[in-house]
Amino acid sequence: MTITQNIEIAQKLREVALLLEDQGANRFRVRAYRAAAETIERLAVPAAEIAQQQGTDGLQSLPGIGVSLARSIHTLVVTGRLPMLDRLRGHMDPVSLLTSIPGIGPALATRLHYDLGIDTLEQLEMAAHDGRLTEVEGIGPKKLQGIIDSLTARLGRVRQSAGRTAGHPAAEPPVEELLDVDREYRESAQAGRLQTIAPHRFNPKKEAWLPILHTQRGTRHYTALFSNSALAHQLKKTRDWVILYYDDNDGERLCTVITSHQTPFSGKRIARGREEDCAAYYQSREAMTTEATSPGS
Repeated sequence: MTITQNIEIAQKLREVALLLEDQGANRFRVRAYRAAAETIERLAVPAAEIAQQQGTDGLQSLPGIGVSLARSIHTLVVTGRLPMLDRLRGHMDPVSLLTSIPGIGPALATRLHYDLGIDTLEQLEMAAHDGRLTEVEGIGPKKLQGIIDSLTARLGRVRQSAGRTAGHPAAEPPVEELLDVDREYRESAQAGRLQTIAPHRFNPKKEAWLPILHTQRGTRHYTALFSNSALAHQLKKTRDWVILYYDDNDGERLCTVITSHQTPFSGKRIARGREEDCAAYYQSREAMTTEATSPGS
Protein backbone atom coordinates (compact mmCIF):
# COMPACT_ATOMS: atom_id res chain seq x y z
CA MET A 1 0.00 0.00 0.00
CA THR A 2 1.58 3.26 -1.14
CA ILE A 3 0.71 6.90 -1.61
CA THR A 4 1.18 6.33 -5.36
CA GLN A 5 -2.04 4.32 -5.32
CA ASN A 6 -3.86 7.44 -4.13
CA ILE A 7 -2.77 9.25 -7.29
CA GLU A 8 -4.00 6.35 -9.44
CA ILE A 9 -7.36 6.31 -7.65
CA ALA A 10 -7.66 10.09 -8.03
CA GLN A 11 -6.96 9.83 -11.76
CA LYS A 12 -9.77 7.31 -12.20
CA LEU A 13 -12.19 9.45 -10.20
CA ARG A 14 -11.31 12.43 -12.39
CA GLU A 15 -11.91 10.33 -15.49
CA VAL A 16 -15.34 9.40 -14.13
CA ALA A 17 -16.06 13.11 -13.58
CA LEU A 18 -14.92 14.00 -17.10
CA LEU A 19 -17.00 11.27 -18.73
CA LEU A 20 -20.05 12.15 -16.65
CA GLU A 21 -19.65 15.79 -17.67
CA ASP A 22 -19.27 14.92 -21.36
CA GLN A 23 -22.33 12.67 -21.16
CA GLY A 24 -24.56 15.35 -19.61
CA ALA A 25 -24.75 14.15 -16.00
CA ASN A 26 -25.81 16.33 -13.11
CA ARG A 27 -23.11 18.96 -12.49
CA PHE A 28 -23.22 18.37 -8.72
CA ARG A 29 -22.38 14.72 -9.26
CA VAL A 30 -19.50 15.69 -11.54
CA ARG A 31 -18.26 18.13 -8.91
CA ALA A 32 -18.48 15.46 -6.21
CA TYR A 33 -16.17 13.09 -8.12
CA ARG A 34 -13.65 15.85 -8.72
CA ALA A 35 -13.71 16.87 -5.06
CA ALA A 36 -13.24 13.23 -4.03
CA ALA A 37 -10.24 12.99 -6.35
CA GLU A 38 -8.68 16.03 -4.64
CA THR A 39 -9.34 14.52 -1.20
CA ILE A 40 -7.75 11.16 -2.06
CA GLU A 41 -4.78 12.78 -3.78
CA ARG A 42 -4.00 14.90 -0.71
CA LEU A 43 -4.22 12.07 1.81
CA ALA A 44 -1.13 11.58 3.95
CA VAL A 45 -1.82 7.83 4.17
CA PRO A 46 -2.81 5.31 1.48
CA ALA A 47 -6.55 5.12 0.87
CA ALA A 48 -6.07 1.33 0.74
CA GLU A 49 -4.92 1.40 4.35
CA ILE A 50 -8.06 3.25 5.42
CA ALA A 51 -10.24 0.85 3.42
CA GLN A 52 -8.51 -2.20 4.88
CA GLN A 53 -8.65 -1.03 8.51
CA GLN A 54 -11.94 0.89 8.59
CA GLY A 55 -13.86 -0.20 5.49
CA THR A 56 -16.25 2.13 3.70
CA ASP A 57 -17.06 3.89 7.00
CA GLY A 58 -13.47 5.11 7.20
CA LEU A 59 -13.53 6.35 3.62
CA GLN A 60 -16.87 8.04 4.18
CA SER A 61 -15.38 10.00 7.10
CA LEU A 62 -13.05 11.80 4.66
CA PRO A 63 -14.05 15.34 3.56
CA GLY A 64 -16.57 15.41 0.74
CA ILE A 65 -16.93 11.64 0.39
CA GLY A 66 -20.42 10.22 0.83
CA VAL A 67 -21.77 6.69 0.84
CA SER A 68 -21.71 6.13 -2.91
CA LEU A 69 -18.24 7.57 -3.44
CA ALA A 70 -16.85 5.64 -0.46
CA ARG A 71 -18.19 2.46 -2.02
CA SER A 72 -16.63 3.30 -5.39
CA ILE A 73 -13.25 4.04 -3.83
CA HIS A 74 -13.40 0.83 -1.80
CA THR A 75 -14.13 -1.15 -4.97
CA LEU A 76 -11.16 0.48 -6.68
CA VAL A 77 -8.90 -0.33 -3.74
CA VAL A 78 -9.81 -3.99 -3.35
CA THR A 79 -10.35 -4.97 -7.00
CA GLY A 80 -8.35 -2.43 -8.98
CA ARG A 81 -11.43 -1.84 -11.12
CA LEU A 82 -14.48 0.38 -11.11
CA PRO A 83 -17.41 -1.12 -13.07
CA MET A 84 -18.97 2.32 -13.38
CA LEU A 85 -15.88 3.62 -15.18
CA ASP A 86 -15.85 0.60 -17.51
CA ARG A 87 -19.49 1.30 -18.32
CA LEU A 88 -18.89 5.00 -19.04
CA ARG A 89 -15.99 4.04 -21.33
CA GLY A 90 -18.19 1.50 -23.14
CA HIS A 91 -15.99 -1.41 -21.97
CA MET A 92 -18.53 -3.21 -19.80
CA ASP A 93 -18.42 -7.01 -20.20
CA PRO A 94 -20.14 -8.53 -17.16
CA VAL A 95 -20.06 -12.10 -18.47
CA SER A 96 -16.26 -12.03 -18.78
CA LEU A 97 -15.99 -10.50 -15.33
CA LEU A 98 -18.13 -13.24 -13.77
CA THR A 99 -16.14 -16.00 -15.48
CA SER A 100 -13.03 -14.70 -13.70
CA ILE A 101 -14.40 -16.42 -10.57
CA PRO A 102 -13.34 -20.10 -10.38
CA GLY A 103 -16.29 -22.43 -10.92
CA ILE A 104 -18.24 -19.99 -13.09
CA GLY A 105 -18.06 -20.80 -16.79
CA PRO A 106 -19.51 -18.80 -19.71
CA ALA A 107 -22.92 -20.53 -19.65
CA LEU A 108 -23.39 -20.05 -15.90
CA ALA A 109 -22.10 -16.46 -16.09
CA THR A 110 -24.63 -15.71 -18.83
CA ARG A 111 -27.50 -17.06 -16.70
CA LEU A 112 -26.34 -15.10 -13.67
CA HIS A 113 -26.17 -11.91 -15.70
CA TYR A 114 -29.46 -12.22 -17.58
CA ASP A 115 -31.62 -14.11 -15.09
CA LEU A 116 -30.47 -12.44 -11.88
CA GLY A 117 -29.24 -9.13 -13.28
CA ILE A 118 -25.77 -9.64 -11.77
CA ASP A 119 -23.33 -7.20 -13.31
CA THR A 120 -20.48 -6.87 -10.79
CA LEU A 121 -18.59 -9.01 -8.30
CA GLU A 122 -20.20 -7.05 -5.48
CA GLN A 123 -23.64 -8.00 -6.78
CA LEU A 124 -22.50 -11.62 -7.11
CA GLU A 125 -21.32 -11.53 -3.50
CA MET A 126 -24.68 -10.20 -2.35
CA ALA A 127 -26.54 -12.90 -4.29
CA ALA A 128 -24.29 -15.57 -2.75
CA HIS A 129 -25.33 -14.47 0.73
CA ASP A 130 -29.01 -13.62 0.24
CA GLY A 131 -29.96 -17.05 -1.14
CA ARG A 132 -30.44 -16.22 -4.82
CA LEU A 133 -27.52 -18.33 -6.03
CA THR A 134 -28.96 -21.43 -4.35
CA GLU A 135 -31.87 -21.20 -6.80
CA VAL A 136 -29.62 -21.32 -9.87
CA GLU A 137 -29.28 -24.67 -11.61
CA GLY A 138 -25.72 -25.93 -11.43
CA ILE A 139 -24.81 -24.23 -8.16
CA GLY A 140 -24.79 -26.73 -5.33
CA PRO A 141 -23.52 -26.21 -1.77
CA LYS A 142 -19.90 -27.04 -2.67
CA LYS A 143 -19.78 -24.70 -5.68
CA LEU A 144 -21.55 -21.95 -3.70
CA GLN A 145 -18.95 -22.16 -0.94
CA GLY A 146 -16.18 -22.05 -3.53
CA ILE A 147 -17.68 -18.91 -5.06
CA ILE A 148 -17.96 -17.29 -1.62
CA ASP A 149 -14.36 -18.18 -0.77
CA SER A 150 -13.14 -16.77 -4.09
CA LEU A 151 -15.07 -13.55 -3.62
CA THR A 152 -13.78 -13.20 -0.07
CA ALA A 153 -10.21 -13.44 -1.33
CA ARG A 154 -10.89 -11.20 -4.36
CA LEU A 155 -12.78 -8.44 -2.58
CA GLY A 156 -10.77 -8.54 0.61
CA ARG A 157 -13.66 -9.26 2.94
CA VAL A 158 -17.26 -10.50 2.99
CA ARG A 159 -19.05 -7.16 3.01
CA GLN A 160 -22.35 -6.16 4.45
CA SER A 161 -23.78 -3.17 2.61
CA ALA A 162 -24.28 -0.12 4.77
CA GLY A 163 -27.33 -0.52 6.97
CA ARG A 164 -28.26 -3.97 5.62
CA THR A 165 -27.61 -7.57 6.46
CA ALA A 166 -27.91 -10.65 4.30
CA GLY A 167 -31.52 -11.63 3.88
CA HIS A 168 -32.70 -8.03 4.16
CA PRO A 169 -32.43 -6.66 0.61
CA ALA A 170 -32.64 -2.96 -0.14
CA ALA A 171 -35.97 -1.44 -1.09
CA GLU A 172 -36.50 -1.47 -4.85
CA PRO A 173 -37.57 1.66 -6.73
CA PRO A 174 -41.24 1.72 -7.70
CA VAL A 175 -41.79 0.36 -11.20
CA GLU A 176 -43.43 3.67 -12.13
CA GLU A 177 -40.04 5.33 -11.57
CA LEU A 178 -38.15 2.68 -13.55
CA LEU A 179 -40.57 2.95 -16.47
CA ASP A 180 -40.36 6.74 -16.39
CA VAL A 181 -36.56 6.66 -16.64
CA ASP A 182 -36.92 4.11 -19.47
CA ARG A 183 -39.34 6.49 -21.24
CA GLU A 184 -36.99 9.46 -20.79
CA TYR A 185 -34.08 7.48 -22.21
CA ARG A 186 -35.87 6.12 -25.26
CA GLU A 187 -37.48 9.47 -26.13
CA SER A 188 -34.19 11.34 -25.70
CA ALA A 189 -32.30 8.74 -27.74
CA GLN A 190 -34.84 8.87 -30.55
CA ALA A 191 -34.68 12.68 -30.61
CA GLY A 192 -30.87 12.59 -30.79
CA ARG A 193 -30.44 14.55 -27.56
CA LEU A 194 -27.97 12.14 -25.92
CA GLN A 195 -24.24 11.69 -26.13
CA THR A 196 -23.23 8.37 -27.68
CA ILE A 197 -20.37 6.08 -26.72
CA ALA A 198 -18.50 3.42 -28.66
CA PRO A 199 -19.06 0.08 -26.92
CA HIS A 200 -16.07 -2.23 -26.81
CA ARG A 201 -18.06 -5.39 -27.60
CA PHE A 202 -19.76 -6.23 -30.93
CA ASN A 203 -18.51 -3.00 -32.48
CA PRO A 204 -15.67 -3.81 -34.90
CA LYS A 205 -15.74 -0.34 -36.48
CA LYS A 206 -15.56 1.36 -33.05
CA GLU A 207 -18.59 3.49 -33.89
CA ALA A 208 -20.12 5.70 -31.20
CA TRP A 209 -23.67 4.43 -31.63
CA LEU A 210 -24.81 3.69 -28.06
CA PRO A 211 -26.76 6.57 -26.44
CA ILE A 212 -26.18 7.08 -22.72
CA LEU A 213 -28.41 8.94 -20.26
CA HIS A 214 -27.61 10.14 -16.75
CA THR A 215 -30.63 11.26 -14.78
CA GLN A 216 -31.86 11.39 -11.22
CA ARG A 217 -35.01 10.54 -9.28
CA GLY A 218 -34.83 11.62 -5.65
CA THR A 219 -31.65 10.18 -4.14
CA ARG A 220 -31.18 7.68 -6.98
CA HIS A 221 -28.72 8.33 -9.79
CA TYR A 222 -29.62 6.47 -12.99
CA THR A 223 -27.52 5.54 -16.01
CA ALA A 224 -29.48 4.12 -18.93
CA LEU A 225 -28.18 2.35 -22.04
CA PHE A 226 -29.58 0.05 -24.68
CA SER A 227 -28.42 -3.52 -24.14
CA ASN A 228 -25.26 -4.41 -26.04
CA SER A 229 -25.28 -8.07 -25.05
CA ALA A 230 -24.79 -10.99 -27.41
CA LEU A 231 -28.41 -12.06 -26.85
CA ALA A 232 -29.74 -8.58 -27.60
CA HIS A 233 -27.86 -8.57 -30.91
CA GLN A 234 -28.97 -12.10 -31.72
CA LEU A 235 -32.65 -11.26 -31.11
CA LYS A 236 -32.32 -7.77 -32.66
CA LYS A 237 -33.32 -6.09 -29.41
CA THR A 238 -30.49 -3.56 -29.18
CA ARG A 239 -33.02 -0.74 -29.60
CA ASP A 240 -35.60 -2.27 -27.28
CA TRP A 241 -33.91 -3.68 -24.19
CA VAL A 242 -32.83 -0.88 -21.86
CA ILE A 243 -30.43 -1.49 -18.96
CA LEU A 244 -30.98 0.84 -16.01
CA TYR A 245 -28.15 1.13 -13.49
CA TYR A 246 -29.20 2.96 -10.35
CA ASP A 247 -27.11 4.00 -7.38
CA ASP A 248 -28.29 5.19 -3.99
CA ASN A 249 -27.33 4.65 -0.36
CA ASP A 250 -28.06 0.92 -0.76
CA GLY A 251 -25.46 0.47 -3.48
CA GLU A 252 -25.55 0.10 -7.23
CA ARG A 253 -28.06 -2.25 -8.79
CA LEU A 254 -29.63 -2.71 -12.20
CA CYS A 255 -32.73 -3.84 -13.99
CA THR A 256 -33.68 -4.46 -17.61
CA VAL A 257 -36.77 -2.90 -19.16
CA ILE A 258 -38.20 -4.58 -22.26
CA THR A 259 -41.26 -4.57 -24.48
CA SER A 260 -43.25 -7.66 -23.54
CA HIS A 261 -44.95 -9.82 -26.13
CA GLN A 262 -46.74 -12.03 -23.64
CA THR A 263 -50.11 -11.57 -21.99
CA PRO A 264 -51.13 -9.66 -20.00
CA PHE A 265 -48.41 -7.18 -20.99
CA SER A 266 -48.44 -7.55 -24.77
CA GLY A 267 -46.88 -4.40 -26.25
CA LYS A 268 -46.19 -2.83 -22.84
CA ARG A 269 -42.85 -1.94 -21.26
CA ILE A 270 -42.03 -4.02 -18.19
CA ALA A 271 -39.15 -4.30 -15.74
CA ARG A 272 -37.89 -7.89 -15.81
CA GLY A 273 -38.25 -9.57 -12.45
CA ARG A 274 -40.90 -7.06 -11.36
CA GLU A 275 -43.80 -8.49 -13.36
CA GLU A 276 -46.25 -8.50 -10.44
CA ASP A 277 -45.50 -4.87 -9.66
CA CYS A 278 -45.87 -4.00 -13.34
CA ALA A 279 -49.25 -5.73 -13.45
CA ALA A 280 -50.45 -3.71 -10.47
CA TYR A 281 -49.10 -0.50 -12.04
CA TYR A 282 -50.87 -1.04 -15.38
CA GLN A 283 -54.10 -2.12 -13.67
CA SER A 284 -54.03 1.07 -11.64
CA ARG A 285 -53.50 3.17 -14.76
CA GLU A 286 -56.32 1.44 -16.59
CA ALA A 287 -58.65 1.93 -13.63
CA MET A 288 -57.79 5.66 -13.52
CA THR A 289 -58.41 5.97 -17.27
CA THR A 290 -61.75 4.17 -17.01
CA GLU A 291 -62.84 6.41 -14.13
CA ALA A 292 -61.80 9.57 -15.97
CA THR A 293 -63.74 8.64 -19.13
CA SER A 294 -66.86 7.19 -17.48
CA PRO A 295 -70.14 9.21 -17.72
CA GLY A 296 -70.61 11.65 -14.87
CA SER A 297 -66.92 11.75 -13.97
